[in-house]
Amino acid sequence: MATKKASTSTETKKTATVTKAAEPAKTPAAKTTTEKAAVKTEEKKTTVKAAEEKKAPAKAAAKKTTAKKTTAKKDIKVNAIVEYYGQQMDEKTIVANVKKAWTKSGRKVGEIKTMDLYIKPEESAVYYVINGVDTGAVALF
Repeated sequence: MATKKASTSTETKKTATVTKAAEPAKTPAAKTTTEKAAVKTEEKKTTVKAAEEKKAPAKAAAKKTTAKKTTAKKDIKVNAIVEYYGQQMDEKTIVANVKKAWTKSGRKVGEIKTMDLYIKPEESAVYYVINGVDTGAVALF
């Protein structure tokens, strides 16, 4: 019989809540309900923002570690020498000759963004393309 009493008490609670819901909402009670809903949505927003902020520093830290790895590598020093029939010319001298020809044509070395060199020892010449547009040639030896 104890089970029957428990079930009837829960039934009366259910009916009591149903009748309360059926009644028109009073103004103060309605405000508290909307305020509670607003607080819950704000809590959700702050939780989402906090989660995003936690992720952002982790991503930034990952980027910083990769940057450290690339800066740790040292540049390789290259010394290129062109040798043809017993004559030698190193890379620095070739670049200096091209820059000298560039300035003789009335331009400044600071204007050079890119420099492509085509070395043809059989013609004893270095052909160059500066900034992808201007071309010319200088003597190799």
